[in-house]
Amino acid sequence: MSYHLIIGDKLYSSWSLRGALALELAGVPYEETLIKLNQPDTRTRVLAFSATGKVPLLQTEHGVIADSLAIAEYLAEQHPDAQLWPADVAARAHARSACAQMHSGFFALRGAMPFDLSRDQALENVPLDVQVDIDRIVALWSECRLAAKDSGPFLFGKPSLADAFFAPVAVRLRTYRVQVPAEAARYIEAIYQWPAFQAWQSAGLAEREG
Repeated sequence: MSYHLIIGDKLYSSWSLRGALALELAGVPYEETLIKLNQPDTRTRVLAFSATGKVPLLQTEHGVIADSLAIAEYLAEQHPDAQLWPADVAARAHARSACAQMHSGFFALRGAMPFDLSRDQALENVPLDVQVDIDRIVALWSECRLAAKDSGPFLFGKPSLADAFFAPVAVRLRTYRVQVPAEAARYIEAIYQWPAFQAWQSAGLAEREG
């Protein structure tokens, strides 16, 4: 089985990061094509792979899978031995719920704090709706830890798709210097120590330097 992941800039594309981390969790080899975002030919280049006009996209033997959540579910189904979701039924339900909430919400946070691996500066003022999102994320992370059946520094003990989905949020909270409770700070540090994330971060920062 061969995979080809089409992504945007590693420096800026949080959704592409989710797709790549899902593949790393699956432990499968894959090819990668990076399309620079916000360029005159960006949409045309993406449309050459899929009609969505968006990244990430995963080319598989079953066709093109669009959207990071669909990619995650597809990989979990194709590679059950990798246990991309927590093994425990209740923990798995919590993980799926957390990912769905991330996928469909937190718009204020996303709008006010764009993903940028190279940033290291706090917002001058944090709007109320952004703070509401931050508080909910911190609470959601605590809920995940309470539902976890495995020990370890990630949301459900060992790395899972829940961490693939919240890694970009951890980046936002760190690069915008958001003050969070100790438990959340430890989780953010776990993401930054995750080899799969570190590889993406290094490549993203290299894009900026290049």
